[in-house]
Amino acid sequence: MKNVLEKIVAGILTCSGFVTSLTIVLIVLFLFSEALGLFGSKVIEEGYVLALNKENVVDELSPQEIKDIFDEEITNWKEVGGEDRPIKLFRLEDVTSYFTEEQLGAAYENAGACITSLIESTPGIIAFIPEQFVVHPDQVHLVKDNTISVKDVFAGAEWFPTATPAPQFGFLPLITGTLWVSFFAILFALPFGLAVAIYMSEVANHKVRNMLKPVIELLSGIPSVVYGFFGLIVIVPFLQKFFDLPVGESGLAGALVLAIMALPTIITVTEDAMRNCPRAMREASLALGASHWQTIYKVVIPYSISGITSGVVLGIGRAVGETMAVLMVTGNAAVIPHSILEPLRTIPATIAAELGEAPAGGAHYGALFMLGVVLFFISLLINFTVEAVSAKQRRGR
Repeated sequence: MKNVLEKIVAGILTCSGFVTSLTIVLIVLFLFSEALGLFGSKVIEEGYVLALNKENVVDELSPQEIKDIFDEEITNWKEVGGEDRPIKLFRLEDVTSYFTEEQLGAAYENAGACITSLIESTPGIIAFIPEQFVVHPDQVHLVKDNTISVKDVFAGAEWFPTATPAPQFGFLPLITGTLWVSFFAILFALPFGLAVAIYMSEVANHKVRNMLKPVIELLSGIPSVVYGFFGLIVIVPFLQKFFDLPVGESGLAGALVLAIMALPTIITVTEDAMRNCPRAMREASLALGASHWQTIYKVVIPYSISGITSGVVLGIGRAVGETMAVLMVTGNAAVIPHSILEPLRTIPATIAAELGEAPAGGAHYGALFMLGVVLFFISLLINFTVEAVSAKQRRGR
C-alpha cells in the first residue's frame, strides 16, 4: 500500500512538472508567433495607398521618409531621390478644397475620378487616399508598399504607432529607456541592499534583526502602484526642485522608485544566503587572526556568492519588468534619453499602456508582442550573465 501511494505521489509530481514546463513553452511560442506577425505587415496604413503623378520617378519611400514628408520636414522630391520639384501634400479631408459637392457627388461616387484627375494634373503631388479611390491605377504612380523590416524596428529611433500614413515602430527609445532606468536602479539598490544584508546577518544583534526582517519583508508585498504614488508625490517634486528641472518625471525618478522596490528582495535573499555560511568557517577565520570585517569580506561573502547572485537576479528582474510605478514617474516620453534626468519610457510601461488600444492582429499589436520578446531576451541575457559570473566565482574558490 505504501509503495502504491509513493508511486501515485511521484506520478502527480511528474505530471505537475510536465504541465508547468509545457505551459511555459506554449506561452513562449504564443509570444513569438504573435510578434513575428509584425514583419508581415505593410508600412503604409492598411487600406490606403500613396499615389504620385505618373512623371514622378520615386518608387519607394522608407517609413521615416514618409513621416518626414507629411510632417513637412522634407519639402522637395530631390531629398528622396526624385526631381527638383516641391512636394504638394494631399489627404482625403482636403478633397473639398479642390472640388465642389456637385463634382464629388451626393455619396462621393465621383471622388475617385476627381482625385485621379487632380493627381494627373499636379506633378509634385503625393496623395494619401483609400485604395478604393484609385479607380484608374494606370493613370497614377503608386509608391511601393513594402513590409515592415527588421531594420526599421530595431534601428528605428522613433516610436509613434498611430502616425499616418506610416506608423513608426522604432524600438531604440524603449530599449534604451528600459536599460537606462534598470541600470541606475540596480546601481542604487545593490550597494545599499548588500550593506543592509551584511548588517542584519553579521552585525545586528538578535533583537534588532527580528525587528527589521519582518518590516523589510513587508515592503516587498506593497503594490507597485503605491510605490508609484510615493514617487509621484515625494520623489518627483524633490528632483524637480533639487535639479531645477522643467518636469520632475524622469529616468532618475523611475530608477529611485525601482531601487526602493528591489531592495526588499535583494536584502532578504542576500541575508539568508549569508546566514547559511557555516559557523565553523567563521570561527576558523577568526582563529587564524582575521578581524570580524576581514572574515565577512574574505569568508562569508565569497561563500554566499551564489545566494547573493540570486538576490541580484531577482532584484534586476523586478526592475526590468516593473510596469505601473515606472509608468507613473518617468514622464512616459518615447524618446531616446541623453541624460538620466530626462523623461523616458520603458518597454513594460509601453506594453501596459498601449496593448488595450491596439487592434488584434495589426502591426501595432504585433509590435507590442515583439517588445515582449525583446524584454524576454533582456531578462534571459541578464540571468545567463549573472549565472556565468556566479559559476566562475564558485570555480575560483
